[in-house]
Amino acid sequence: MSEENNTVTINLDGDDVQVTAGANLIEAVAPHGKEIPHYCYHPKLSVVGNCRMCLVEMGMPMKDRATGEPILDENGEVKIGWMPKPVIGCGTNVAPGMHVRTDSELVHDCRNGVMEFLLVNHPLDCPICDQAGECGLQEFALDYGRGYSRFVEEKNVKPKQVELGPRVVLDDERCILCSRCIRFCQEVADDDVLGFVDRGSHSTLTCYPGKSLENNYSLNTVDICPVGALTSKDFRFRMRAWFLKETPTICSESSVGCNATVSSREGVVHRITPRRNDAVNDTWMTDSGRSLYKEIDHKDRIRSFRVGSKEVSVSEALEAATNLLGSSKVALVGSGSCSVEEQFSLKKISDYLDAPTYLAGHFGEEDGLLLSADRTPNLRGALATGLISKYPSDNLKSLGRRLAKGEINTLLCVREDLLDVGLTPTQLKGVRIVYLGTLENQTSRMAKVVLPALTTFERSGSFINLQFRLQKFLQAIPGPAGTLPDVFLLNQLLAELRKEPATPFSMDEIWTEMGKRRGSILKGFTFGEIPLDGVLLDPGKFRAFPYVERKNLHFNLSDFRKGSNTSSQQAT
Repeated sequence: MSEENNTVTINLDGDDVQVTAGANLIEAVAPHGKEIPHYCYHPKLSVVGNCRMCLVEMGMPMKDRATGEPILDENGEVKIGWMPKPVIGCGTNVAPGMHVRTDSELVHDCRNGVMEFLLVNHPLDCPICDQAGECGLQEFALDYGRGYSRFVEEKNVKPKQVELGPRVVLDDERCILCSRCIRFCQEVADDDVLGFVDRGSHSTLTCYPGKSLENNYSLNTVDICPVGALTSKDFRFRMRAWFLKETPTICSESSVGCNATVSSREGVVHRITPRRNDAVNDTWMTDSGRSLYKEIDHKDRIRSFRVGSKEVSVSEALEAATNLLGSSKVALVGSGSCSVEEQFSLKKISDYLDAPTYLAGHFGEEDGLLLSADRTPNLRGALATGLISKYPSDNLKSLGRRLAKGEINTLLCVREDLLDVGLTPTQLKGVRIVYLGTLENQTSRMAKVVLPALTTFERSGSFINLQFRLQKFLQAIPGPAGTLPDVFLLNQLLAELRKEPATPFSMDEIWTEMGKRRGSILKGFTFGEIPLDGVLLDPGKFRAFPYVERKNLHFNLSDFRKGSNTSSQQAT
């Protein structure tokens, strides 16, 4: 074993390769271009060896039991003692000197036999199945299937279109009994509701009596189902997988910052699925986080620029906003839902106007997994950019007192409903509001100037999650006609306030400027250089702040305070 990188040498199909010591064989051989087909195995779940699709030949160097010396063959080579029968790759961890055959005639015969058994009772639903195009059964049937069936008896009939819960539908004829969904509910979601009933080819997946699959992680069972047995009600029969464009994004539901993928076609988002990041969310995300895309076509979506009740052009709206902000006693209300780049732009406006900035926290109960107590994705970004210097409370009472005294008469409010964060209609009476937001609310209806904002799916930017991990998200679809990115509007507004001509800018220019700020923890980056799995920042002075999060999948507050940003153990 190499002590430096914790690797061992194994012989893989005749070639010596370096693999991670103790790694699961399926995972170990993948970087070397070898695929061991599998259905029941999942890297984040326990090993059960149900499907037998991952059979390989395995042997170890033979040693003399008396002396411990290697036994040599007639050619002077170390003799390999092969197992008398193939072994399952998912249940095998690599060891020094191990010999593995993944492409032998015996292995192919085994896989052909397993595929034939799996397809005996499987319906020919591919033309109407949601999983078509990304189905493991299709892929491996092409590689290892016979191309014809020797089964002439009638196939078993099982329940179809069974609602296991409010979001998941089961077609049991397609189920290959891999048990991934059962293990997920037991081991990750901690909601043991699924199980098999009956025996043999009559085995059926079902919920336990009196229970249903309704936890906030139920759609992960659809993601990990290797066939089309479990489908999402929202995505069912909506779109073929091969038509979808996939764009990396970050879930904005809470400060966990789950990595996700937006699947869209022709400007329409059809689904959100988790993207693997072993340091943040493994391969999971919440059901509630997936539904955030519905905000795009919400009936209360703000789609135009307004001054009063009149729809105006971008330039007219910015001019009106400039007139209000440039000659008043102004305060800014920022948001933990803004990106790092937007918060920095707000900071520049605040500095120019010498205006105080307020930010309300949005807090709730955490579930110990992927829904944290901080219900905003980028409160840490507000600290890192200097938009705020103290950890916020869940209201704006201090701003309310200043409004009541008449010290402030104009507000630039971004993505917040002021009446939901502690202010009252009496305090806001006579206050002139410039509002930048996505949905109509009480604040937008009171505002003198309204600027439409884009959703996370319609713009690019970055968030800093509860670990102080900087992660970027990319624009998946265009915003409503005539709208512009929030960061562009804020920089245009700043140029108008300064009475300077607006100049083109890029995200990298914003990052260069952020890095020049004294004491900034955002030095040394450009937007393009941020990797898709994020980069961990040094929290520095922010480590001791009174954060509301306690323990999540890869975060433990006590460890964070000691200097360890992540917890490798799942919260219980």
